[in-house]
Amino acid sequence: MTGRIVQVSVSAGGVPKTAVARAKVTAHGLEGDGHRDHEHHGGPERAVCIFAVEAIEALRAEGHPIVPGGLGENLTIAGLDWNAVVPEAILKIGDALILQITRYTSPCVNITRSFLHGDYSRVSQKRHPGWSRVYARVLVPGAVSTGDPVHLLAGTEARQIVGSLQR
Repeated sequence: MTGRIVQVSVSAGGVPKTAVARAKVTAHGLEGDGHRDHEHHGGPERAVCIFAVEAIEALRAEGHPIVPGGLGENLTIAGLDWNAVVPEAILKIGDALILQITRYTSPCVNITRSFLHGDYSRVSQKRHPGWSRVYARVLVPGAVSTGDPVHLLAGTEARQIVGSLQR
């Protein structure tokens, strides 16, 4: 399954993150992206935050004033089956970047302004399955640009990539 990068976003710390055309991605995340709260954000297992533009558009249709980057996601993606972007899933982005989804994010009070009546639990995986952002670790560093293809790797292809990286 193939999608594309709609927006690459970074900030010095906090939300909203703002759009950049391109960013280098290392094991610790996107170059130029910072975090105010290192206990809950960042680090190798939460290096990249990802969300679907289709979810953003659906939330906007519900009346929420949400925009790409507004929930702190680094990569806003279009065209993937968001229900298949789950922990352990592998994403290949552009020519080299490979990410592995590690977990769903936990929404916090810092994203309140993106929601009607401040109901940031609207993107809680526990309360509203399928609406959460996800965190990813970087398996193969690289660069990401707006418009890059995003391939959701499955089955044998995903196992081969993970296996080759573990050797």
